[in-house]
Amino acid sequence: MRMVSAEDVHRLLDYPSLVEGLKQFHLQDLDAAEELLLAQPASTGSENVFLALPAWQRDQAIGVKLITVFPDNESTGTGLPSVHGIYALFDGRNGAPQAIVDGIALTLRKTAGDSATGASFLARDDARTMVMVGAGAMAPHLIMAHTKIRPSISNVMIWNRNVERARRLADDLKLDGLTISAVEDLEAAVREADVISCATMATEPLIKGAWLKPGAHLDLVGGYQTHMRESDDDCIRVARVYVDSRMFTLGNVGDISQPMDAGILAEDDIVGDLYDLSRGTCPGRHSAEEITFYKNAGGGHLDLGTARFLLERLDAS
Repeated sequence: MRMVSAEDVHRLLDYPSLVEGLKQFHLQDLDAAEELLLAQPASTGSENVFLALPAWQRDQAIGVKLITVFPDNESTGTGLPSVHGIYALFDGRNGAPQAIVDGIALTLRKTAGDSATGASFLARDDARTMVMVGAGAMAPHLIMAHTKIRPSISNVMIWNRNVERARRLADDLKLDGLTISAVEDLEAAVREADVISCATMATEPLIKGAWLKPGAHLDLVGGYQTHMRESDDDCIRVARVYVDSRMFTLGNVGDISQPMDAGILAEDDIVGDLYDLSRGTCPGRHSAEEITFYKNAGGGHLDLGTARFLLERLDAS
């Protein structure tokens, strides 16, 4: 059994290769994927969480991601991050353990790879400008992933509620061929953008459909619960809607469930997911002018696909 460090995860899972690996994964069938969440109140009033995300491909692989979220870690002086995790991968033919992987590094790469895979089908080939909404741990990976899949992007603007945090990220993130800056006017930035990626904890919409220019691609990564929302109803009205998987988006995430509950979006209005796109059973972008909407909800199946691809790269290295 192998122990795979965060350094090895980031070294082996470059985004162009990972996107191709995830496309191949979506050509395969999935037998089971579940989610178990346990929560306990902390003395400070916050909530500590334990999350298990198992997935199974019969006779191929079994895996589970185990994550803890202790929000108070960052304010108690322990020096510990709020999120910890591991990924355990097993052989699907005999049940033997194959690898224990750093769960946070795997999650960062998987999540950004998910969005980049969507963008490979849906973002314009000649995209020039990207807006990153949010400046947390996901932001640099989403920027790296999108700009690797659309190397025509030369200008990246970062918006965050705390503008100083956006400025720090813009100053720290040095990527060849990119001009990266922090912005304070979200509307003006979005109106200019070809790709907008959001990774926030917003419970009220940040992005308005009226701001999206013809040809824009909207990638929504935050909003992982039904009460959370990063886009307004007009985003649904003006765009062709795609999701990474129906199993983890329908009824589970606010950017999809809230418009469905309001009668603005029907299940049949969702053009397709990554299974459909990878298998060619639904169209991706088919005009330069259409606006595309992609909800990245994640899920244990994507962790499994990423871990399997990681093991392949490890064997080959």
